[in-house]
Amino acid sequence: MPSLHHRARLRRAARALPLLFLPLTGAQAQDRAAREPAARDPAIVDGVVLDQLSVEGAGVSLTRADPVGLNLRTPDRGASRLGLTPLETPASIDIVSGETARLRGQNTVAEAVTQDATGITSIAAPGNGNGAFTARGFAGPNSVQTLYDGTRLYVGANTVTFPFDTWNVERIEVLRGPASVLYGDGAIGGVINVVPKKPTFSAVNAGRAVIGSDGLARLALDSGGAIGQAEFGDTFAYRLNVSGNRGDGWVSPVGDFRSLAVSGALLFRPSTDLAFTLSHDLGYQEPERYWGTPLVAGKIPDRIRFNNYNVRDAKITFADNWTQLKTEWTPTADVTIRNTAYRLTSRRHWLDVEQYAFNRATGLVDRSDFTEIYHSQEQVGNRFDAAFRGSLLGFRNAFLAGFDVNHIGFRHTNNFTFGTSDSVPPLGYDPGFFPQDGRARPAYATNTTQASVFAENRLILSDRLSVLGGVRFDAPTLNRQDLVTGDTFEKTYRSLGYRFGLVFNPTPDTALYAQVATATDPVGSLITLSQSLAGFRLATGRQVEVGAKGVVLDGALDWTLAGYRIVKDDLISRLPGAAAVGVQVGSQSSTGVEFAAALRLPHGWRLEGNLALLRAQYEEFTQVVGGQAVSYAGRQPIDVPERVANLWATYAFARDWEARVGVQNVGTVFSDFANTARRPAYTLVNFGLDRQVTPDSRLSLRLYNLFDRVYAISGNAVGGVGTNWLLGRPRSVEVAYSVAW
Repeated sequence: MPSLHHRARLRRAARALPLLFLPLTGAQAQDRAAREPAARDPAIVDGVVLDQLSVEGAGVSLTRADPVGLNLRTPDRGASRLGLTPLETPASIDIVSGETARLRGQNTVAEAVTQDATGITSIAAPGNGNGAFTARGFAGPNSVQTLYDGTRLYVGANTVTFPFDTWNVERIEVLRGPASVLYGDGAIGGVINVVPKKPTFSAVNAGRAVIGSDGLARLALDSGGAIGQAEFGDTFAYRLNVSGNRGDGWVSPVGDFRSLAVSGALLFRPSTDLAFTLSHDLGYQEPERYWGTPLVAGKIPDRIRFNNYNVRDAKITFADNWTQLKTEWTPTADVTIRNTAYRLTSRRHWLDVEQYAFNRATGLVDRSDFTEIYHSQEQVGNRFDAAFRGSLLGFRNAFLAGFDVNHIGFRHTNNFTFGTSDSVPPLGYDPGFFPQDGRARPAYATNTTQASVFAENRLILSDRLSVLGGVRFDAPTLNRQDLVTGDTFEKTYRSLGYRFGLVFNPTPDTALYAQVATATDPVGSLITLSQSLAGFRLATGRQVEVGAKGVVLDGALDWTLAGYRIVKDDLISRLPGAAAVGVQVGSQSSTGVEFAAALRLPHGWRLEGNLALLRAQYEEFTQVVGGQAVSYAGRQPIDVPERVANLWATYAFARDWEARVGVQNVGTVFSDFANTARRPAYTLVNFGLDRQVTPDSRLSLRLYNLFDRVYAISGNAVGGVGTNWLLGRPRSVEVAYSVAW
């Protein structure tokens, strides 16, 4: 635990270091200082000392998202590369502190995002790497992108497997609404940027041990500090996080899981205006080999709720490695130059039976989709940007421009020509083994090169009014080879995204804004598009959003309110007589309102919550059913709920004791276009109790799904009838002990 002397030294360093975002000068610096909250005594959360510092610079992490509140004053890099705060940005932004997630018992990124951010739900399944979300009426890893430390991994075959563990997370930045102007194609629903803990010159040492129901065990370590400080001064620093998890799982057989996440970074700062950070992150997962539970008369009977109908030798493994070298140089107070060179690799393997349906005629569970798949993916790239602060037409101005180039190699090995199926009894079944004659063979390989240029500008017209604009041009080229036939094709796309917004500040801590933003979206995962889909152009989308946000009552209440409408065109419809793959004449829309607030009350009470209501529908969308054209106009898009709400109530009821209750409500969703395969709304309640044993240690009790609600995260349907649901976690318990030294 750093001493008071070290904390004072950090604050002095923070004031001296160049900022990651553009430096403030003159009246701006005075205005920012007036907005900053008063310094508070440091607190210990999850064994980590929280100094309330407010800047980042020269590669050192000095910005920490506040574990209490909406972080409207915290600089954010996920919604703007200019490093603006949410109060300065004309967009809807959530900043979730990593300390908040760990304190609430959220061990995965998916749990933290869906329980803390506004309007985000998970449609996690083994097939999408447990990394798929919905936001603002749009679903899937292409429409809601996940970034790691600002770097985008191009999605292959609709699968995202990293990041997944919250132990190494500094904060999670969620931008709701189109983000193509920042990250290229996709992201019409939003972006989730997971920011890891950074090297620090102040010593950090923390650990956590957890045991729980179903054989659960977790161990984690966090260590950081200066290297050779006496000899080199504040020149070298490191950060190392290791988190391991295992459990027997709540389904059987083959319900066990395990994972390992390792995150290491080394900072070299030869001078106060130059820093190099080399980092490597490894993620290895063997998730539960569970693909769902069959419905019987539209319900999940209690007697089969915990059954897993996969084969006995089922396998799922995900291995991800991310290496980045970041350079940051501030040659003058008004110029910041950044460069990130990176290499990302993913290796994945599935060996499963993935579809189950109860056969009423035979009383058996029919199993199909005996699938084996291998993914091999490598992405190598470089992102550069330069930011300048000065004046334009006599007004204060901040401008940033840059480029992003990368190459993605992807290889897909599968057994998609294997078409066997079988049936097993609902109870007392032998899961059997995967057929040896159904193993995977090389199928196709792709090479994608992508080049883009982007720019952002913020013009400050007065102390109350600013204008933010951005533009990005992308030019990806896909080359695909069929490894069975040898056939190849090549396709180049062009896309232009932009956004324009106004921010008006009636008071220094209140903002009114309006924004127009565009997005482009491929008809599938861009780097794995099949030849049949390659002829389609990128789908386009546009959002109009207005909102307000603020901090009132001397910082006791943070609030945000937003209303928006998004229209996405060029969906693929299938019409009789048209090409088998369809034509791009469809459209989809969503109109919604979102509200979030965090309130600190007397006597140790805190309330934080959010609510998202939307009307999502297909505007024009036709498919061929039984040889006839069927219009689904007015129907709710698949997997999209029209209501999402979260509420957290925290009560420090005695010295060193704190209790919290979390409530999550997700509205009805559908598994088919016709909205006949319905998945019911559900409400989950989680409970936590913490005892601060010593100033440096804490004992925690976590109860998940307190009332043991049976609910579906995702589901499948055939012919408008639901066949199976992938169920969420039943009631379970964890006990954790966290310590710092």
